[in-house]
Amino acid sequence: MDKYRERLRKLKLASESVKRRSSIYSKISEIDDKHSAKSMSALRKAPDPGGKIQKIGFIVFWIPEPTGITNAVGAPMILAGKYLEKKYNGSTLSDIGKTTKNNTSTISSF
Repeated sequence: MDKYRERLRKLKLASESVKRRSSIYSKISEIDDKHSAKSMSALRKAPDPGGKIQKIGFIVFWIPEPTGITNAVGAPMILAGKYLEKKYNGSTLSDIGKTTKNNTSTISSF
Protein backbone atom coordinates (compact mmCIF):
# COMPACT_ATOMS: atom_id res chain seq x y z
CA MET A 1 0.00 0.00 0.00
CA ASP A 2 2.89 2.35 0.80
CA LYS A 3 4.38 1.72 -2.63
CA TYR A 4 1.18 2.89 -4.31
CA ARG A 5 0.97 5.99 -2.14
CA GLU A 6 4.57 6.86 -2.92
CA ARG A 7 4.00 6.33 -6.63
CA LEU A 8 0.83 8.43 -6.52
CA ARG A 9 2.72 11.21 -4.74
CA LYS A 10 5.41 11.17 -7.43
CA LEU A 11 2.81 11.28 -10.20
CA LYS A 12 1.10 14.26 -8.55
CA LEU A 13 4.43 16.07 -8.35
CA ALA A 14 5.14 15.32 -12.01
CA SER A 15 1.66 16.50 -12.98
CA GLU A 16 2.17 19.80 -11.16
CA SER A 17 5.52 20.25 -12.87
CA VAL A 18 4.01 19.66 -16.32
CA LYS A 19 1.21 22.14 -15.61
CA ARG A 20 3.73 24.78 -14.51
CA ARG A 21 5.81 24.23 -17.64
CA SER A 22 2.83 24.51 -19.97
CA SER A 23 1.72 27.75 -18.30
CA ILE A 24 5.26 29.14 -18.61
CA TYR A 25 5.38 28.27 -22.32
CA SER A 26 2.01 29.89 -22.95
CA LYS A 27 3.11 33.04 -21.08
CA ILE A 28 6.36 33.18 -23.02
CA SER A 29 4.48 33.04 -26.31
CA GLU A 30 2.49 36.14 -25.28
CA ILE A 31 5.57 38.36 -24.85
CA ASP A 32 5.21 41.54 -26.90
CA ASP A 33 8.81 42.79 -27.09
CA LYS A 34 10.06 43.14 -30.70
CA HIS A 35 13.24 41.13 -30.25
CA SER A 36 11.43 38.47 -28.25
CA ALA A 37 8.64 38.41 -30.80
CA LYS A 38 11.16 37.71 -33.58
CA SER A 39 12.67 34.89 -31.55
CA MET A 40 9.25 33.47 -30.81
CA SER A 41 8.21 33.66 -34.45
CA ALA A 42 11.32 31.67 -35.29
CA LEU A 43 10.17 29.06 -32.78
CA ARG A 44 6.67 29.07 -34.21
CA LYS A 45 7.82 28.80 -37.83
CA ALA A 46 10.88 26.58 -37.84
CA PRO A 47 12.23 26.06 -41.36
CA ASP A 48 12.52 22.57 -42.76
CA PRO A 49 15.08 22.88 -45.54
CA GLY A 50 16.04 19.22 -45.36
CA GLY A 51 12.53 17.96 -45.97
CA LYS A 52 12.00 20.31 -48.89
CA ILE A 53 15.27 19.36 -50.55
CA GLN A 54 14.48 15.68 -50.09
CA LYS A 55 11.06 16.05 -51.70
CA ILE A 56 12.54 17.86 -54.69
CA GLY A 57 15.30 15.26 -54.90
CA PHE A 58 12.82 12.38 -54.98
CA ILE A 59 10.74 14.11 -57.64
CA VAL A 60 13.83 14.74 -59.80
CA PHE A 61 15.15 11.22 -59.15
CA TRP A 62 11.99 9.51 -60.37
CA ILE A 63 11.62 11.53 -63.58
CA PRO A 64 12.11 9.06 -66.42
CA GLU A 65 14.95 10.17 -68.60
CA PRO A 66 17.32 8.11 -70.79
CA THR A 67 20.60 9.92 -70.00
CA GLY A 68 20.51 9.57 -66.20
CA ILE A 69 21.20 13.22 -65.47
CA THR A 70 18.17 13.42 -63.19
CA ASN A 71 19.53 10.52 -61.15
CA ALA A 72 22.87 12.26 -60.84
CA VAL A 73 21.12 15.40 -59.58
CA GLY A 74 18.35 13.80 -57.49
CA ALA A 75 20.42 11.41 -55.40
CA PRO A 76 22.76 14.10 -53.98
CA MET A 77 19.71 16.26 -53.21
CA ILE A 78 18.18 13.41 -51.22
CA LEU A 79 21.43 12.89 -49.30
CA ALA A 80 21.78 16.63 -48.65
CA GLY A 81 18.22 16.71 -47.31
CA LYS A 82 18.98 13.85 -44.91
CA TYR A 83 22.09 15.70 -43.73
CA LEU A 84 20.17 18.94 -43.18
CA GLU A 85 17.48 17.08 -41.20
CA LYS A 86 20.17 15.96 -38.77
CA LYS A 87 21.70 19.43 -38.45
CA TYR A 88 18.53 21.55 -38.21
CA ASN A 89 16.09 21.05 -35.38
CA GLY A 90 12.61 21.42 -36.79
CA SER A 91 10.79 21.52 -33.46
CA THR A 92 8.62 24.54 -32.77
CA LEU A 93 7.05 26.03 -29.68
CA SER A 94 3.75 24.38 -30.60
CA ASP A 95 5.51 20.99 -30.67
CA ILE A 96 6.76 21.60 -27.14
CA GLY A 97 3.25 22.56 -26.04
CA LYS A 98 1.69 19.49 -27.67
CA THR A 99 4.20 17.20 -26.02
CA THR A 100 3.58 18.84 -22.66
CA LYS A 101 -0.20 18.47 -23.08
CA ASN A 102 0.22 14.80 -24.04
CA ASN A 103 2.32 14.20 -20.94
CA THR A 104 -0.24 16.01 -18.79
CA SER A 105 -3.12 13.95 -20.17
CA THR A 106 -1.15 10.72 -19.75
CA ILE A 107 -0.35 11.51 -16.15
CA SER A 108 -3.89 12.63 -15.32
CA SER A 109 -5.44 9.60 -17.03
CA PHE A 110 -3.24 7.33 -14.93
